[in-house]
Amino acid sequence: MVCSITSIKRRSAGVTIVEFLFAVAIAGVILSQACMLWLYSSRSFAAQMSYADMDQRSQRTLDTLTQNIRQCKALTNFTATRITFLDYDNKALTFAFDKGFLVRSKSGEKTKILLKDCISGEFAMYLRTPVPGGLEHYPTADPLLCKLVEIRWTCARKLSPTSPTTTESMQSARIVMRTK
Repeated sequence: MVCSITSIKRRSAGVTIVEFLFAVAIAGVILSQACMLWLYSSRSFAAQMSYADMDQRSQRTLDTLTQNIRQCKALTNFTATRITFLDYDNKALTFAFDKGFLVRSKSGEKTKILLKDCISGEFAMYLRTPVPGGLEHYPTADPLLCKLVEIRWTCARKLSPTSPTTTESMQSARIVMRTK
């Protein structure tokens, strides 16, 4: 008996080059989208952390300013970026916006940086008497007549050269000197 193979059917066990290229292209698109999503998410997370940090620093600074100014006896010197008070212990207490910082200095004490990354900051002073029919107060130019001090600042921070600048604004706060 003679055995012979009359026909051989060929089966392909692999993939063609065209199928391989399509698979690589699809995987590349999916991987690039995942990387872009990760990059955007991490950049957004960093910006939110920066906002939260600047907001917390602004709140702590405002608390410190309020506590210190309410105890003062009088405003002795005023400019738009620097104010000096006579504190409860008869020492000079100064707050100043200087080169991106809000600093507190008191006679006999070490100067303390209350806020950093300031791009603008200003003070204003007002009389005790409110404007009729509203919550506003009359502005004054005389430090001896000042009862209310208004403070405004804006902080900004750039996380990296390629990221946008994050800005946190403190619209305004009016602080009353209680002992005056």
